[in-house]
Amino acid sequence: MRYLQAFKFALMPTGEQQRQMRRFAGSCRFVFNKALALQKERFDRGEKKLGYAGLCKLLTKWRDGVETPWLSDAPVHPLQQTLKDLERAYTNFFAKRAAFPRFKKKGQSESFRYPDPKQIKLDQGNNRLFLPKLGWLRVRFSRDVLGAVRNVTVSQSGGKWFVSIQTEREVEQPVPQGGAVGIDMGIARFATLSDGTFYAPLGSFKRHEVRLRKAQQAMSRKVKFSSNWKKGKSRIQKIHARIGNARRDYLHKTSTAISQNHAMVCIEDLQVRNMSKSAAGTVEKPGRNVRAKSGLNKAILDQGWFEFRRQLDYKLAWNGGWLVAVPPQYTSRTCPCCGHVSADNRQTQAQFLCVACGFEENADVVGAINVLRAGHARFACEVSGAARPPAAGTHRSDSGAAGCRA
Repeated sequence: MRYLQAFKFALMPTGEQQRQMRRFAGSCRFVFNKALALQKERFDRGEKKLGYAGLCKLLTKWRDGVETPWLSDAPVHPLQQTLKDLERAYTNFFAKRAAFPRFKKKGQSESFRYPDPKQIKLDQGNNRLFLPKLGWLRVRFSRDVLGAVRNVTVSQSGGKWFVSIQTEREVEQPVPQGGAVGIDMGIARFATLSDGTFYAPLGSFKRHEVRLRKAQQAMSRKVKFSSNWKKGKSRIQKIHARIGNARRDYLHKTSTAISQNHAMVCIEDLQVRNMSKSAAGTVEKPGRNVRAKSGLNKAILDQGWFEFRRQLDYKLAWNGGWLVAVPPQYTSRTCPCCGHVSADNRQTQAQFLCVACGFEENADVVGAINVLRAGHARFACEVSGAARPPAAGTHRSDSGAAGCRA
């Protein structure tokens, strides 16, 4: 099977290379915003949207024009990739997978991508990487880069530069290990498995919340765009980077442990965006319990549920397993013993007590058991109707069915 994987490492560029990378990222941002403004103007005039080929012709004029001659200093392939990103953003918008493309802002998501592997040279023995118009860059290789290089993305985060190397290689079809498990996501417990084990929440934002608030207050008292203001902004960016790095590390370790030990994982199809909507309301119809809902939203977003599901999805596919998403309705109110459904079954947040048969268990474990049963039912429908296309929310690899039935 074809195996796509990205390897991300920290860069150690020289001062001149850092200045060049900032220029290249700024050029890509300028091209994206200019192309997006052009597309909006054409829409307002009732004209058809330009495709990628038409935008590339305009890019050549912009690079050769007298108004933006500095665009020719940047490599052309990353600029073309920016136009492809805009085309993909429009495609996702019309397919109702994302919002309308927005203009890029300086200092946010600074990055550019080299798509041609023939222009890229990787020297892991000497810890360096060659990129067009940047030369050889020092790289902190923490592991071997496996496979043939497909593209390279350079990005900035927290004042540091990183490189992401995407590779492709052929591997043998993996055989999934372990059985099936259901997962109930929560706040008090990050993830509870149907076998009774659970993972405690990390709460990376909560750990740094006081420090972040003090840094933000200190920056607000400084003159905007002054030297001290920029230092304060850099301090805040570093705190946010630490929060994000800790969260990603925890999610990767947890999702790896689960995907390597189970052939099928059943998870709730949670709509995180709807669950974390503000309850403030409007002036005419103000919301209720706004402070409590705000704290709940903060706790939900601090867990990283969607990223956890995304990681489980591709890691199970790598290991030959299945990820089955089931509706979350009534999973914590249904008795797994007698099947009685009632809100009275869960009188407290942590304890489940069936009012019909007296079954008692931790509420999160009960939810995970019900998720597993719903996942088995959905999996059985997919196997019996193999001729039909798989339902939305069900993901599998070629050997997933054999591994789950074993």
